[in-house]
Amino acid sequence: MRRSARLVRMRHPAPVLWMRHPAPLAMNVEGFAAERGGAWTELEGLISRAHRHLERLAPDEVLRAGGLYRSVAADLAVARRRYPGDPVVRRLEQLVTRARPLVYAGSARRQTLRAFFARDYWQRVAERPRLLLLAAVFLFVPAIVGGLWAHGDPSHAAGVVPGISSAVVVKRQATRNLGRAATSGPAISSQIFTNNIRVTFLTFAGGILFGLGSALVLVYNGAFLGIVAGLATASGNAKFLAQFVTAHGVLELSCITVAGAAGLRLGLALISPGYRPRGEVLVEEGRKTVEIVLGTMPWLVVAGLVEGFITPAALGFGVVLPVGLGLGATYWGLVIWRGRRPVIPALAPSL
Repeated sequence: MRRSARLVRMRHPAPVLWMRHPAPLAMNVEGFAAERGGAWTELEGLISRAHRHLERLAPDEVLRAGGLYRSVAADLAVARRRYPGDPVVRRLEQLVTRARPLVYAGSARRQTLRAFFARDYWQRVAERPRLLLLAAVFLFVPAIVGGLWAHGDPSHAAGVVPGISSAVVVKRQATRNLGRAATSGPAISSQIFTNNIRVTFLTFAGGILFGLGSALVLVYNGAFLGIVAGLATASGNAKFLAQFVTAHGVLELSCITVAGAAGLRLGLALISPGYRPRGEVLVEEGRKTVEIVLGTMPWLVVAGLVEGFITPAALGFGVVLPVGLGLGATYWGLVIWRGRRPVIPALAPSL
């Protein structure tokens, strides 16, 4: 059956249905969806019946799936151009994404680890930029507010972080070794990246509480960071703190932001599943967000190694600044570069 399906598909290219029914220029989004929605629903039905295996469809259904895919892909191009920002665009993007592996590969191919870390992970991170921005707001706005408050009222702020306040309010020298023996590096590094992974999982898992858990973890960690920074600044230890956190902090906070965005994405699937059943959307988004968290783990390990070996050595800003900014630039550079999705073949026009 598999061979038959492929032969049918190769010998009888599917017609480009959308060419026969172009959407009028004056048509609004409701009219567009009403006119073209039948093809979308039909393709969704074929995808559900195939369940990632083209062999489950009859030969005529294989042809029909190919034609519908090209038709819906063209509809996506029209929707992006005429109705940007409308939910119909998101619906069509999801439909085309689900249909493409079925039409062009016959079945969804297993991702290799190399492909995942080289391309797929970065696309997962980059595909929801608004949630990334929202996660950053939840993390850094409380940090700024907490820092300003702690700097202006250090006596009360110290009571919020009693376990660490004494370490940042006592005047220190920025070039002094940070109090860790060189031989303790491996043990400390292991503890650090284990803790970082725990925090990342907690940030992500909070998404199951309709995203509120993730938001609260981000706000708490941001406020904590800001209060510590404010206390250190008020005590004249700003340079010491910057030397302590710069090498690993940029990458570490980047990973926490990404995990927070993954959690918010999971919460959004629960709150607003769109036109599809909530359970189906939750399963799909859950798989994608787990991929984001798993792909972030190696970067947290890198941050932990830096924090365990480079940070305690107190090498000065000439070392920690390039290391910290370099790691951060590398990570976000890969998000921008490798996170770009390839143009769908049917969407030849520039969008």
